[in-house]
Amino acid sequence: MLAVVFPGQGAHKVGMAMEFARDFSEAREVLEEVDEATGLPLSRWIEQGPAEVLQRTEIAQPAILAASIAIYRVLEPRLNGSVSYLAGHSLGEYSALVAAGALELGDAACLVRRRGALMQEAVPEGEGGMTAVLGLSGEEVARVCASIEGAVAPANFNSPLQTVVAGEREALAAAVAALDAAGAAKLIPLPVSAPFHCSLMLPAQEKLAPALTETCFRNARVPVISNVTSQAYTSVEDARALLSQQVCAPVRWLDCVQTLVRSGVRVQLEVGPGRVLSSLARKTEPGLVCANVEKPDDLEGALARVEEALA
Repeated sequence: MLAVVFPGQGAHKVGMAMEFARDFSEAREVLEEVDEATGLPLSRWIEQGPAEVLQRTEIAQPAILAASIAIYRVLEPRLNGSVSYLAGHSLGEYSALVAAGALELGDAACLVRRRGALMQEAVPEGEGGMTAVLGLSGEEVARVCASIEGAVAPANFNSPLQTVVAGEREALAAAVAALDAAGAAKLIPLPVSAPFHCSLMLPAQEKLAPALTETCFRNARVPVISNVTSQAYTSVEDARALLSQQVCAPVRWLDCVQTLVRSGVRVQLEVGPGRVLSSLARKTEPGLVCANVEKPDDLEGALARVEEALA
């Protein structure tokens, strides 16, 4: 079985998907559709920058979605209906729902633009942050965070020995010190503008709910793995509820990858900017075959790898 996965925020870079847009009309049409839906010159910012604009959460989120789907629209017909599951890391779950036919591209772009703006508004810049913790299990990280006074908690369970924590500035600093004392191999502050996927995002979750209710969803044609539950879903009701919960809930990516493997997936194909999800999968399930498509030059090799693994 084949699973296609899509990256989340942090994967963005100036120029992402532009080689596809130059070479393939279906990729250009995706960027044009997202520009029109959002009323923003996203394709120009993606192509030319400046990087500071693309870094803004409410711009980065629709831009990454657009780049990912632009690439997927080129790739999809070449996969000949072989995709058994779709998944995405945080923001990437919206890309997965577009790929599954559960969300129209323009609607998804408007939703993630709104989502990004609300997440940024929820906590004033500089009052919270996120840190990647390497070398400790997710359970150990959660235990240390629970011992700290204030709002700090695991935000992304990425792989067996990589967890991201998020929280208020002072609580996060205390947690980082405690995690260092507990034996963390590395503690890396992330260049983000807010503490995503924790309780501090509750105002964003509450304000996003009406937009999710008003947006037209359809049942997914291919099962999508939820970041919140790490289980597959296809229904409209589940999509709305889980995307709402996702704003505050930790991303259980480690469990998502394990769910895919338990379900019979043998190949993970990462579509979009970067290779982060391929790297995490290799650390989580070394037997899982991984491929990625970020540039047109990747197409032939990735498709051959998929075909060989599924033979």
